[in-house]
Amino acid sequence: MIEVRHLLRNPKELTGNLLNIVVALTIASYLSDDVPGTHVPMAHLTLSGFAAYLLFQIGLVSLPQILVTEREEGALLRLRATPGGIPAYLVAKSVLVVVMALATLVLLLGAGALLVDGPLPHGAGGWLTLLWVSALGLLAVVPLGAAIGAVLPNPREALALIMLPTMALLITSGAMFPLSSLPLLVQKIASVFPLRWMAQGLRSALLPDAARAAEPAGSWELPTVALVLTAWAVLGFLLAVPLLRRAARRESGSRLAQRHRRSSGDARTA
Repeated sequence: MIEVRHLLRNPKELTGNLLNIVVALTIASYLSDDVPGTHVPMAHLTLSGFAAYLLFQIGLVSLPQILVTEREEGALLRLRATPGGIPAYLVAKSVLVVVMALATLVLLLGAGALLVDGPLPHGAGGWLTLLWVSALGLLAVVPLGAAIGAVLPNPREALALIMLPTMALLITSGAMFPLSSLPLLVQKIASVFPLRWMAQGLRSALLPDAARAAEPAGSWELPTVALVLTAWAVLGFLLAVPLLRRAARRESGSRLAQRHRRSSGDARTA
């Protein structure tokens, strides 16, 4: 709860998430065609994919930035002397990111339904699919984001190193337009990463069954969605805690002081 209250008092973080929602709604408002081979509006497919991307982006971009920033401020150094500090820290940050992601998802879908006639789940089955795909998708990317945050350099370089591959996945994972319209090689590469399956799972929850015609396999492949996201969740958890412990062991008072001196020097130069 402390982490969530801190987030609500951080206008910069809140503004960034709201801006992403505005971008998604703006793109959807300009789309008037249907998904090829169906009568499903392209705007609905785009909003469904963008919902998956925002969950993915918050876990894989926002969390590493938080971890790198707090490492620079000495958080990991303090955790070295705390029994069970690293797992507890990881759980706290994961809860924070999950709250951010789910709040962003609710705002996007609610605003989309009100402003651009966006998609919402049909029936109890759709809501249940939306819930489990969102939860499993976050489990797949949040630990992975923590592992990335443990090895990245300073906060400035962290954003630059993460955003380019993240944007590439947005374009190649079928989040913005039908995956079946992309070259087969691109489809196969995208299928390795969780965003492709998060987007497909959310489309199955938000779009009518007719939209399955635009999927590469002609179906939602929900068992494969669950299998791939579970595999990424396990991999992320296996990486995150050891890497954070390694980062904490490498921290020292002299390193922290050196970083602070460097930051002060950069600020005076600027």
